[in-house]
Amino acid sequence: MGGATASTHRVRAYRTWICRLGALVALTQAVAAQPAQGDRKGGPTPSAPGAAVYFIDIKDGSILPRKPMIRFGLRNMGVAPAGSERMNAGHHHILVDVPTPPLDRPIPNDFNHLHFGAGQTEAEIELTPGDHTLQLLLADKDHIPHNPPVLSEVVKVRVVEAPAAGTQAAAPAARHASPPGARVYFVQPRNGAVVPRKVTVRFGLVGMGVAPAGFDKANTGHHHLLIDAPLRSPDERIPNDFNHLHFGLGQTEAQVTLPLGTHTLQLVLADADHVPHVPPVMSETIKVLVTRNGRRPRVARHRDR
Repeated sequence: MGGATASTHRVRAYRTWICRLGALVALTQAVAAQPAQGDRKGGPTPSAPGAAVYFIDIKDGSILPRKPMIRFGLRNMGVAPAGSERMNAGHHHILVDVPTPPLDRPIPNDFNHLHFGAGQTEAEIELTPGDHTLQLLLADKDHIPHNPPVLSEVVKVRVVEAPAAGTQAAAPAARHASPPGARVYFVQPRNGAVVPRKVTVRFGLVGMGVAPAGFDKANTGHHHLLIDAPLRSPDERIPNDFNHLHFGLGQTEAQVTLPLGTHTLQLVLADADHVPHVPPVMSETIKVLVTRNGRRPRVARHRDR
């Protein structure tokens, strides 16, 4: 009897140990499945409880034309332009083909991080044919995500040359006249400059004033920076994509991130609807060399023997 009782106790102890081990494994898996707390922490501005941002018209696997109109959905928060400090509000950004950036720092302004600082709730962007990932990210007046961050799921889309079924071309907007002598130019950098990857571009303007996108005032406009791209047509809205950066809040300078190498830059002023004036107010095209340290590479000199 004593041996049977000892055997029974050993079986019960073994079963108890197995149950505890299973519970520990389940707890470990549950913790691992959750995102790290540090990865989900945003900046100093709190978001509203239950806030969410999402794509209205597209979903994972959608087929899009090269110039789709993207509509942004937002719950439990409002939209306010960049620079405008309002509680429970922010402005939209689209991340194209990039992972989520650090959520406690300003969102970069470059080919893959499109800013809609005028408070837009929709935008036409241009994508190259092929597969892309898109994600929406809301940010505060300083372009820093909220805490906790308000960001959408990442969706995968395919862009085709032919317009998707039911897509209609946007009607051309009426063009506004520019005053005689109006011109726009680069304060910095200058033509031939060597710059680091993150470069501050300052815009000069003569004979006109600056007004945010959406504000229809005579003899005013807002800046656009064309990177490695010519102005396609002065009769159409300037695209909002990797090569056409919009500064619809009325900025007169901006920090942009450029890949290493030689690039062309051109400034174009546009009206409330992002359409160039008549005649167009645009700068000369300049070339800049982007290096890691912002200094011109040394040229190796060979001594004659």
